[in-house]
Amino acid sequence: MSTRIDIDNLNVYYGKFLAVSEINMSIEPQSVTAFIGPSGCGKSTLLRTLNRMHEVIPGAHIDGEVLVNGEDLYGDSVDPVLVRRRVGMVFQRPNPFPTMSIAENVLAGVRLNNRKISKTDAADLVESSLTKANLWNEVKDRLNQSGSSLSGGQQQRLCIARAIAVSPEVILMDEPCSALDPISTLAIEDLIAELKNDYTITIVTHNMQQAARVSDYTAFFNVSGTGQPGKLIEYGPTKTIFSNPTHKATEDYVSGRFG
Repeated sequence: MSTRIDIDNLNVYYGKFLAVSEINMSIEPQSVTAFIGPSGCGKSTLLRTLNRMHEVIPGAHIDGEVLVNGEDLYGDSVDPVLVRRRVGMVFQRPNPFPTMSIAENVLAGVRLNNRKISKTDAADLVESSLTKANLWNEVKDRLNQSGSSLSGGQQQRLCIARAIAVSPEVILMDEPCSALDPISTLAIEDLIAELKNDYTITIVTHNMQQAARVSDYTAFFNVSGTGQPGKLIEYGPTKTIFSNPTHKATEDYVSGRFG
């Protein structure tokens, strides 16, 4: 399914504190969009608003709209649990459930959503999800072992398989490689390139080389000072952002002069 996200006049608050201000952007379907910028500029906060995950923090709220194929994710009748099924998230550190096997980890989201599934269908879903996450061949003979028995890079791909299993339209990744070694990072980057054929992907990264390698579009965020809200400075095709940005702050950041 081709899924587009439109963000209109979005402001994100934690209590009275305005964390992210006046965001207007459209995330293209079946593409990878990178959010870049210095720490504290609101990248992860904005990412979490795209599946209402920021709402787990008391007092967090927004004004404005986040539309997925024209449907407002913050509409009065919209269930946040269903939003998170449509818009999956992979976190900075791999977080497989330690008491669950590899297979149970893949099925965790499906069972959390109270979907009844036969043994045969469950086995097929485990295989297809792990195959899409490029992990099946490495773990197919030990599906009953703990998910935490895997290496860090394998655990992150297991978390991606868990996100895929609930059939999302969008996958959000919050610095998915920051805790991984270079070889595992390359495996995740290769996987992202494959997954964009089926999903709309948005990734937060502090690694400029990674943003340049994996993304089709890049959004640069910045903050004007301590206590000020994060703002979108520039957004466009990654090649343009890195080779011919409009704003000097963007050029300074992608060239390593600050941040």
